[in-house]
Amino acid sequence: MPRGRGPLLRWFISSGTFGVPQAAGPIAFSLVALSLTGQTSGGAAMMLAMTLAQVAGAIPIARLGRNLPIAAFLRVLVVIRTLALVSVALLAAYDASFTWLIVLAAVAGSVNGAAHGYLRAVLNHLTPASRLPRTLGIAATLNELTFVLAPVAASGLGTVSPAFAVLALAVVGAVPALLIPSTGSAAIADVRGVQGSLLRPAILLWLLCAAGGGAAVAAIEIGAVALALNFGYEPALAILFTVPLCLASVAGGIWVSVRNRMATRKTVLAQLLVMTMGSALAALNLSIAATVVGTLLIGSVLAPLATYYSLRLDTLAPPQRRAEVFALLRTANAMGVIFTSAVLTVVSLSMALIVVTGLMIVATLVVGIAARSPASTA
Repeated sequence: MPRGRGPLLRWFISSGTFGVPQAAGPIAFSLVALSLTGQTSGGAAMMLAMTLAQVAGAIPIARLGRNLPIAAFLRVLVVIRTLALVSVALLAAYDASFTWLIVLAAVAGSVNGAAHGYLRAVLNHLTPASRLPRTLGIAATLNELTFVLAPVAASGLGTVSPAFAVLALAVVGAVPALLIPSTGSAAIADVRGVQGSLLRPAILLWLLCAAGGGAAVAAIEIGAVALALNFGYEPALAILFTVPLCLASVAGGIWVSVRNRMATRKTVLAQLLVMTMGSALAALNLSIAATVVGTLLIGSVLAPLATYYSLRLDTLAPPQRRAEVFALLRTANAMGVIFTSAVLTVVSLSMALIVVTGLMIVATLVVGIAARSPASTA
């Protein structure tokens, strides 16, 4: 394990910049689509292609790197994503067929899940288990800041040139390839253990929770404009919902970092109840104040729950398959986003919020039932 704070600081920077393409993508891609086709819907198509490719490629691509040094394989994946995004920028600048932009967005997304899994696996070589809660809490806080600042930066750069905005997010997203600390020759396959399916009940339980949380957050973020219109406000005031969500999440990440210990099962169950209550408040459509309180409740437990899922799966996964499990965790969250997006396309926002609340109720009940089971290893 590397000594000193330097490698860990480089990992934090890598972790914070890794999510920039996904955070800034919706704005940057929409601006590109608007400049090329006159409509923003193409941006949604690019993000959908990126997300679906991430789900499809997470495990197969993660397995390809088992025999390679962990940090080295991560660099390869980040370079592939960067080249794909730079190609999107170049083709957009030269008014290429929009179909190619969608294909390249899918290429960029295909390595996202696996890269996240290897990024998380690198952390195990940089910090002892006793400090993982604090480290993951800091990472969660940086991630939320990324998702607050990156869209703003993309919007500002997009006024100069949509293609330049995509190029900028590609460059920032390439930082992990330059800064990620080396793990030497350590490879996932260096650790021997029993092979078999990763989709055991104990692991599926937390993947379900991650998907539910991803769906709840996506319902607020994607539906923010519709929520503002629903209460008679201008679309720009969608920030009344997204900003409290992000600020509460940052506060939750700071709390985890200061606390620096793994939550108990009762605490996690209480946090899931808080997220469910927040989703229910938003679904009830009582008032703008109640809805904002709901977003605050959801955001406040987002980082603590994400940290717990990562720590729990760290102990449940066979050591030689941790990168795959962390890739699955990222994929579960993405599937929650896809689920909410799909529901919003066929039903109203209020009904979508009810459906998402139902998913959170199911996840919370399953965790509660598992906690009561004497044989539970989850």
